Amino acid sequence: MQEIERKFLVTSTAFKEEAHTSYRIEQGFLNTDPDRTVRIRIKGNTGFITVKGIGNASGTTRFEWEREIPVNEAEQLLKLCEAGSIEKIRYEIPVDQHMFEVDVFSGANQGLILAEIELTEENEGFKKPNWLGKEVTGDKKYYNSQLSKNPFSEWTP
Repeated sequence: MQEIERKFLVTSTAFKEEAHTSYRIEQGFLNTDPDRTVRIRIKGNTGFITVKGIGNASGTTRFEWEREIPVNEAEQLLKLCEAGSIEKIRYEIPVDQHMFEVDVFSGANQGLILAEIELTEENEGFKKPNWLGKEVTGDKKYYNSQLSKNPFSEWTP
């Protein structure tokens, strides 16, 4: 299955007033090779394993396969992951017919706030909320797999 996604920096916390859901995410990576990233995630009280392939030239489209797994298995798999983990609170914000997912990072990525929107086609239009900042789609340093190895705190002033 193909995932079509765009990613943006967030300029304020105004999105929190519009959020209808939020939950904690903890994740690690069994493999961070950009050609085949393998992620273990605990989202709320649910575990997931996800495989992502290499993205297209713009970074908007790539293969993604995800399955729910028991949370106790996800906890065990997290112990096998490469060094570096991702901790964040995700907020879901409906905007017109789309859903923005805004991640407020903690730990070594404290201070980073990213918004993602999944689309049905690469050039699909969508309403941009006023808290949406610069687009960083395709900028690999903002990929979670890269943030686990090279955290925001190490490259931001």
